Amino acid sequence: MSKLNILPPKADVETKAVLKQLPQTYRFLAELKGISKIIPNEAILINTLPLLEAKDSSAIENIITTHDEIYKEDLFENFISNPNAKEVQNYAKALKMGFDALKNKLLLTNRIILNIQEIIVSHNAGYRKLPGTELKNTSTGETVYVPPQDYDTIVRLMQNLEEYINNDDLHPVDPLIKMAIIHFQFESIHPFYDGNGRTGRMLNILYLVQKGLLDLPILYLSSYIIKTKSDYYRLLQEVRDKGNWEDWILYMLKGIEITSKGTIYLINEISKLMIKYKHTIRSNYKFYSQDLLNNLFKHPYTKIEYLQQDLNIHRQTAASYLDELVKGGLLKKEKVGKNNYFINEPLFLLFKNFDLTSEI
Repeated sequence: MSKLNILPPKADVETKAVLKQLPQTYRFLAELKGISKIIPNEAILINTLPLLEAKDSSAIENIITTHDEIYKEDLFENFISNPNAKEVQNYAKALKMGFDALKNKLLLTNRIILNIQEIIVSHNAGYRKLPGTELKNTSTGETVYVPPQDYDTIVRLMQNLEEYINNDDLHPVDPLIKMAIIHFQFESIHPFYDGNGRTGRMLNILYLVQKGLLDLPILYLSSYIIKTKSDYYRLLQEVRDKGNWEDWILYMLKGIEITSKGTIYLINEISKLMIKYKHTIRSNYKFYSQDLLNNLFKHPYTKIEYLQQDLNIHRQTAASYLDELVKGGLLKKEKVGKNNYFINEPLFLLFKNFDLTSEI
């Protein structure tokens, strides 16, 4: 069993190949940060993109659901019973909580990490206290890695990780290189009984926000990991077995580049669709407002109560507006039990059909 060392790593992680890749990755990450400002209401991106990330991050753990189930779970929390959709919703809630906590604290602490994991798995068991955890090859059943087994060791490694995340003097290297190292270390500590992968992937996004490289948690990295799953696990293990930091860091940098490109394209498509809806509603309906447009785009599904709340109007007025938009072909009306809901179908199809990592 290879022993997990505390951070920083002793190896030279700023190799020629890594330094050559960094400018390309930064180019698209900076473009993503800038393009996120073209959407007038940040709630639109905060409410939609984390659900896509949550769906793919959960799929890596074989928690499979559909876009329709996720959006219904969000709309009718006490009505729809779908355990997988609920888990995806928990991930999105945990990401929002982490983002809010980071804005207030500016430090990415172990308390935030513990709270994230608690929301993801719906229990607060905390760090592993019992030995026996092994990471196995799902195809062969062979044990590929045994993480630290002792509770005190896990606590010590997590304290070291917290210091490494928040103290740049400990290892003055580029933040994107640090992100790759942080992800490796967290997944190798494997501090929890459940939810390690999802929590670790969330830390990637939050760390980029902490360093000011993104303003919003919108980098959709799990889709890249799904498509390159065998490389992901192989390269993690090569760091443990051979100290092969270069290939692991290059893999992560390429992932940031590819998913930044995809997210830029997606945000541009959302913006184009918003402009089309804005012109159509403004030209044909007296009740156009920016708040109405925001409501139709901050979630592909809406309902009367949401519009009533966002526009501060009576229920009957909200229902009338939505029915008018259905008649005009801008929304599709559906029913669950006695509850009506309204789908922005072009937005729904954009999220459902879009492949952020099509160039892999």
